Amino acid sequence: MDIFISAISQGILWGLLSLGVFISFRILNIADMTTEGTFPLGAAICMTAISRGVSPLLATILAICGGVLAGLVTGFLITTCRIPSLLAGILTMTGLLSINLRVMGRPNLTLLDKDTIFTPATQLVLPHHYDTILVGVFGVSLLIYLMFVFFKTELGQGLIATGDNPKMATSFGISTKKMTLLGLMLSNGIVALAGAIISQHNGYADVNSGLGVIVIALAAIIIGEVLFSKVSFLERLICTVYGSIIYRILLVGVLKLQVIEANDFKLVSAILIALFLTMPHLRKKGQKGGV
Repeated sequence: MDIFISAISQGILWGLLSLGVFISFRILNIADMTTEGTFPLGAAICMTAISRGVSPLLATILAICGGVLAGLVTGFLITTCRIPSLLAGILTMTGLLSINLRVMGRPNLTLLDKDTIFTPATQLVLPHHYDTILVGVFGVSLLIYLMFVFFKTELGQGLIATGDNPKMATSFGISTKKMTLLGLMLSNGIVALAGAIISQHNGYADVNSGLGVIVIALAAIIIGEVLFSKVSFLERLICTVYGSIIYRILLVGVLKLQVIEANDFKLVSAILIALFLTMPHLRKKGQKGGV
């Protein structure tokens, strides 16, 4: 049971990452590879700041700012330099590898006897992993609320319109360039936030920690959409976090069956995404066959 509670706590924390990727992937319709560089960037900035005596909260805010700047670079490459979005993300991600090394000064950085945002929760003497769940639920709930409020505003609606139909958005006087920049900045800021929080939970940052994180985020988004279809926008955000939790539980379940090893997680992730992407098509096929 303890391992499943751990999977739930991890799923909630990784839900932050999924919510960040949701903006670029579902709102803007951009497969933003910057994510794999922004995630370790957030971890690198946060861990370096905490190790130098900065408070965990301020270190986390600095990490968000770093992610926003990374998103700005990718947005600039797309909107001004006219570089295809996929290539622009890869270019920024590649550049961030060197920046992350410069920020930390080494390939990995470990926190020893330093407070993190989880420290107050650990002092509550909760059962194992429940302190993580408490902090995770608070962080995810706050983020979902802020995202919901933002996307109800005129600016947020302009961002949605840009992703849905850029030509129509332009005809309504919306600057799609600015909206693309804003969306990528918000997305990568949240991704960096996830990197900062998860690194604080793990107690270390690593320059290679971003490898494959976009697959994890996409898995959560797709699982949430397939299992919880026909929901409102707010419910979609919540279901994205549910998808992250379900994804973690599925991985733990497969691992418990001792069919795979821990090194096979990325392969299993790819298979799960392929299966969940195929399910809507199979449902439609089944409905047509039954008619």
